[in-house]
Amino acid sequence: MAAVDLYLDPVCPFSWVTARWLLVAAQSTHTQVALRQMSLAVLNEGQDADAKQQDMMERSTRLGRLFAAAVAERGPDAFAGLYDSIGRRIHVRREDLTAAGIREALAENGLEERLAEALDDSGFDDAVRRAHQASQDALGDEAGSPIIAVDGRAFSGPVLTRRPDKEDGVRLLEAVLTMAGIPEFAALQRPYEGPPTIDA
Repeated sequence: MAAVDLYLDPVCPFSWVTARWLLVAAQSTHTQVALRQMSLAVLNEGQDADAKQQDMMERSTRLGRLFAAAVAERGPDAFAGLYDSIGRRIHVRREDLTAAGIREALAENGLEERLAEALDDSGFDDAVRRAHQASQDALGDEAGSPIIAVDGRAFSGPVLTRRPDKEDGVRLLEAVLTMAGIPEFAALQRPYEGPPTIDA
């Protein structure tokens, strides 16, 4: 049985679609999946960005701290539940993340409300950097969100413009697992545009 790690930044809409596909397809193929943190803010440090990108990097920084605090409190498994709660708010419902919304997301996962203080606590930045570096080390190069690793062999992506239906999703996962099992396979990409279509 393959073990799959998906590294992602919670603010990335493409990663939300990829994670939804992977988690559903994994159930049908008995594939073990772990969602792990990376940081677009760390990846893009020192680069020029327009106002929209700067806003996204600010959200990446603040949410990165929150997730780092949750993982420090409860271990790596805390990431997936909190990601689901926050991802539904920002990607599906397109809500602004208010203090009340953060508290609700924490409560949904049995996490203490005090963890919300991490949003503005730069003391968690080193933990975010370590999590991000783990994603880059897994890939052996620099890349954005998401990064998928199958039994320790990592690739940038996959990037999906919409979650496929269940049957196609399983076929896609089987293809990814097959490609990852071939040492000579390196990359496959085609042009795409965003943002992705996100289903309710």
